Amino acid sequence: MTQQPSRDLEVATLAAGCFWCTEAAFSIIRGVERIEPGYTGGVVPNPTYEQISTGETGHAEAAQVFYDPKVITYREVLEIFFAIHDPTSVNRQGADVGTQYRSAIFYSDEQQKRTAEELIDELNREGIWDRPIVTTLEPLKHFYRAETYHKDYYKKHPKEPYCQAVIAPKIAKLQARFIDKIKVPL
Repeated sequence: MTQQPSRDLEVATLAAGCFWCTEAAFSIIRGVERIEPGYTGGVVPNPTYEQISTGETGHAEAAQVFYDPKVITYREVLEIFFAIHDPTSVNRQGADVGTQYRSAIFYSDEQQKRTAEELIDELNREGIWDRPIVTTLEPLKHFYRAETYHKDYYKKHPKEPYCQAVIAPKIAKLQARFIDKIKVPL
């Protein structure tokens, strides 16, 4: 029997390149209860990692971030999202290239869409990056959970070269920038 969470959680579906990075980053944020890596935004039902890796299915590697809105708001989730990847790069995050690595927010309702649009406009006006944000806003239609071996990848494999070279620096940057949002270790 599945145990229900004790509080009402909301969900943000975000694509910021490799879902291992997104999951690892949000796993240390207060108010985030769980993260599910997966695939969304494409045309093939129930895609596999091998299928989406071709870039031909239209899916993005994404993560569903389940959070407590009494602890962290959707806007704050998006602020962290924009801080952990390059939202000005089309279909690319570092060495990861292809439509499956695009920067995208998959909104589940009009309020999420409006919040994302407002934040993107605000960030573009602030001129934080040298180029404009190219993050797409796409309606969430289907989300397919990734294969089990992708879940908690960074936690299970912190010494792997990709984790050390790509994920660990993102976590360090996130901890420094959002110190007030980081979970206190038990």
